[in-house]
Amino acid sequence: MRVHAKANAAFAAACVGALSMSPTASADPAGDVILDARLRYEHVEQDGLKDANAAILRIRLGYEAEAAPHLKLLGEIEAVAQLNADFADTVRTRPGQAVVPDPEALEINRLQAQWTDPRGLTATFGRQRIILNNARFIGNSGFRQNEQTFDALRLGYRANERVSVTYAYLDRVRRVFGDDSPQGEWRSDSHVMQVDATTPVGAISGYALLLDFQNAPSQSSQTYGVRWSKTIEHDGYRFALAAEAARQSDYRGNSAPFDLGYGAAQAQIGRGDFELNAGGEWFEGNGARGFATPLATLHAFQGWADVFVN
Repeated sequence: MRVHAKANAAFAAACVGALSMSPTASADPAGDVILDARLRYEHVEQDGLKDANAAILRIRLGYEAEAAPHLKLLGEIEAVAQLNADFADTVRTRPGQAVVPDPEALEINRLQAQWTDPRGLTATFGRQRIILNNARFIGNSGFRQNEQTFDALRLGYRANERVSVTYAYLDRVRRVFGDDSPQGEWRSDSHVMQVDATTPVGAISGYALLLDFQNAPSQSSQTYGVRWSKTIEHDGYRFALAAEAARQSDYRGNSAPFDLGYGAAQAQIGRGDFELNAGGEWFEGNGARGFATPLATLHAFQGWADVFVN
């Protein structure tokens, strides 16, 4: 099957650069207004289907304020509006037409309370954005207009300047398909743990992802992995290397046994505003399924065409 999203990358990047507004702080010293808008046109060609053309506007509006010493409250709503109807979106079906999975939505994107202890402990409770490492396993799927967020409790502890620990309990996964989709929310009983350390040989992250989804049991899995990265600067140049390895197997509600591996490597050289990257990933499969990252920011790794993100 030949699939293209030929206008996606270039036009989306142009729209984001021209029309996005970064979070804006208000003049009120008591809190900050959050305003973010993005207009995007996306074109998809897929063999056997009518081309899709989607013009979609996404607006986020929120407010963050310090309610008490060390306690911040944040609320944010997200609206996704379709400016045309020449595409299917997973909620509105158009038989025979390619899909752009950005259905219309009006929902709470984030609603959280964050408490920070001066001794290095941070606790965030509620609907929140979670991005770990390079978002390969846990991310917000920022390419899609409806952001992926989590109903979760997240604890972070920085023991010192070199070592930090993160734990998150995920109760709900608010997926990019929105509240009107049967797959818009995964009921979860999942645990995410990560330890980050800065060492003389580079930055090292060890993680354990115990993912259990009651209404998506085939996506349940347990993953254990480690990531290493190192950056060296010399004579105006930046050299960076990264490597990662993980092992994944069945967990809880997933009754199909499997044991699969993952590996990745990346090299980068940069000078000033220019940089050159080369990298690759390796996914093991057993003939029935492959190593999977269902909570990742997938487009950054699998490319613009949605058919590849599975």
